[in-house]
Amino acid sequence: FTSLVANKEIEMKFFIIVCLCFIQEVYNWRIFHNGRIVGGNLGKPRGELLKADLNNYEKWFVQSLDHFNPGDERTWQQRYYVNEEFFNKEARNVAFLMIGGEGEATDKWMTQGAWIDYAKKYEAICFQLEHRYYGKSHPTDDLSTPNLQYLSSQQALADLATFIEAMNSLYELSPDVKWIAFGGSYPGSLAAWLRQKYPHLVHGSMSASGPLLAKLDFDEYFKIVNDDLRSHSDECLQAVKQGTAQIEILLSHMVGQRNLDKTFRLCDPIENSIENKLDISNLFETLAGNFAGIAQYNKDNRIGKSSRGANITIDTLCNIMTNQTIGAQIKRLAAVNDLLLNTYEQKCLDYKYDTMITEMKNVSWDSEIAEGGRQWTYQTCTEFGFYQTSNYKPQVFGDKFPIDFFVQQCMDIF
Repeated sequence: FTSLVANKEIEMKFFIIVCLCFIQEVYNWRIFHNGRIVGGNLGKPRGELLKADLNNYEKWFVQSLDHFNPGDERTWQQRYYVNEEFFNKEARNVAFLMIGGEGEATDKWMTQGAWIDYAKKYEAICFQLEHRYYGKSHPTDDLSTPNLQYLSSQQALADLATFIEAMNSLYELSPDVKWIAFGGSYPGSLAAWLRQKYPHLVHGSMSASGPLLAKLDFDEYFKIVNDDLRSHSDECLQAVKQGTAQIEILLSHMVGQRNLDKTFRLCDPIENSIENKLDISNLFETLAGNFAGIAQYNKDNRIGKSSRGANITIDTLCNIMTNQTIGAQIKRLAAVNDLLLNTYEQKCLDYKYDTMITEMKNVSWDSEIAEGGRQWTYQTCTEFGFYQTSNYKPQVFGDKFPIDFFVQQCMDIF
C-alpha cells in the first residue's frame, strides 16, 4: 500500500516527521528502545519557533474509550491542536490532519514543516491529533495491562475518523471538504491505513516511512544499519565489527570485565552479570542501539527530547570509529557510547535487565516510562513486533539479542 496524495501538484518533498522530558539521570536503554527514541519519534522541528510560542493552539475533544463496544459509553478527553491562520473561511474545503504517534504531540509543528508550506498554498485548516495513551491524552486512570487493552492501531484509526466527523461539524467545513492526512513512521502507517479504511472521510494521505508489514523478527533492520555505516566507509563498518568482537573477548575473563566497567561507564559491575544471559543481551542490544538510533534518524532535521539540540549523524559516529588516534576499535565504540551518554545527560549505562523491566512495569501516569516507553512496548507486544534482533547474518553487532530476548520482555512486563 503506497502513499496516497490528493493532488498531483503536491511535490513529494520529505515531510519532516520520522519513524521514537526525562529527568537528568535517564539510562541508555531509554534513549532508543524497540525502534522508538525517547520522547517519541516525532520530536520537534528545527528552526525558529515563532507563532507556536505566541498562540494557544491546544484544544480538547471528547473521545470514546472503546469504539468497538456499543455498550461501553465511557469517554475521555483527547488533546488536539488547530491552526486556522491559512484557512480559506469562505471555501472551507481543505483540511490537513497531522497524525500523532508514540509520543507527546507539540504545538511547535503547527507552524513548522512541509505540511505548513502546503497549507499556505492550498489554504487549509490544520489539525494535529495526539495519539491515545501518549502525551496528555489519558483514556484511563493508569497504564495497567487491563487498561491498555484500549491501546491499538484500530482504536487510534477510529479516533481519527470520529475526530474528522466532529471537526466537519464544529468548524462548519464544506460538504465536499478534502481531508489530507500526514504521518511519518508509525503515524505514517496510520495515515495509509486511514485512507484505506475510511476513504469516504479522507481524500488522500502522505505517508513517510510508514512500516506496513507487522513482523515479529525484524532482523533485516540491522542489515540497513550496516548498509548505512558502509555508506560512510567500509573502514567504519569493520571497526564496529572488530570493536564488538573485542568486547566479547574482554567478557571472557575478570580483568577484561573490570576494564569494560570503566571503559563503557557501566552502572553496575559486569562481572556480577556474566552468567545472566538477559543482562548480557541487554548490554549488546543497547550498544547496537547507539548506532541504530542515529541511523534511523540520520540528518532528518528534527530535535529529540533530552538531546540538548544535538544533531548527531552517521558521519559523526563513523568519524569516531575511523579515528585511530582514539585507540583500538573497542575504545572507539566506548567514545561513541560516551557521546550518547553525555548528549542525553546520563551518568552511566544501565544494562541491567531487571532494572529495565521494573521501570517498564510502572503503571503510573506520573512515572518516567509513561512518556511512551511502556505504551509503545505494549503495542509491539500485542500488534506489531518490529523487534530489531541480531539474527540477520552477517552483521557487526554480535548475536546476543535474538528474538527470544524481546519475547521475554513482553512476558515479564505484561
